[in-house]
Amino acid sequence: MDDAALLRYSRHILLDEIGIAGQQALLDAHALIVGAGGLGSPVALYLGTAGVGRLTVVDDDRVELTNLQRQIAHATARIGQPKVASVAAAVHALNPGVRVDAVEARADASRLDALVAAADVVLDCSDNFATRQAVNAACVRHAKPLVAGAAIGFDGQLGVYDVRRPGQPCYACVFPPEGRFEEARCATLGVFAPLVGIVGSVQAAEALKLLVAPAVPDASFTSLAGRLQMLEARRMEWTEIALHADPQCPVCSKIRP
Repeated sequence: MDDAALLRYSRHILLDEIGIAGQQALLDAHALIVGAGGLGSPVALYLGTAGVGRLTVVDDDRVELTNLQRQIAHATARIGQPKVASVAAAVHALNPGVRVDAVEARADASRLDALVAAADVVLDCSDNFATRQAVNAACVRHAKPLVAGAAIGFDGQLGVYDVRRPGQPCYACVFPPEGRFEEARCATLGVFAPLVGIVGSVQAAEALKLLVAPAVPDASFTSLAGRLQMLEARRMEWTEIALHADPQCPVCSKIRP
């Protein structure tokens, strides 16, 4: 790090849990963000400002006026632009030193296989069940930690799925691929604007902890792995459920002893 970087990241470096070694780990890291909307916006902005050296953002949507109520990485002047390009512009305005790879495409299984393999941590900020399952399957296949979030109405949830750790579930252990889940979309049900900011910010925090921890063995970090957190924003009430690996999971059971 040069003097400018030391100054930029000085408030991180002052933290014993991060320090020089942890900040350098962030600068060397690569995070994959699937989805550039309500959750992807705060995720990308916080990872960018924190100094994660490379961000790959995947989304095939374009910025619309209705997005601007909650998707804080976008701006009125960028309506009609690809969301990934808009996110890249927002991150670079805050931290021009971060490399942002904007992938304007749908996150299908074949594309995810290559993208997940190249990343150190994956953040699922998508808005549909099929994509979440595809992201999880790729993370299991390549043994990459997954930070998954969701938000609709006044309800949010998030969890960390890290199959590198013994006994930890994958996303499919909790939400089976063959399960019947009714798709809930913001366009029909609405979403409380700050909710996506809260959930996305926690996703970013969990990703940063995952990236820093190997470089700072004495850091007192505890991952959300093995726990599902749910937020009811009307009462601002958090609920937590302990999670366990499903020995019959069709996705991750094959990789376990």
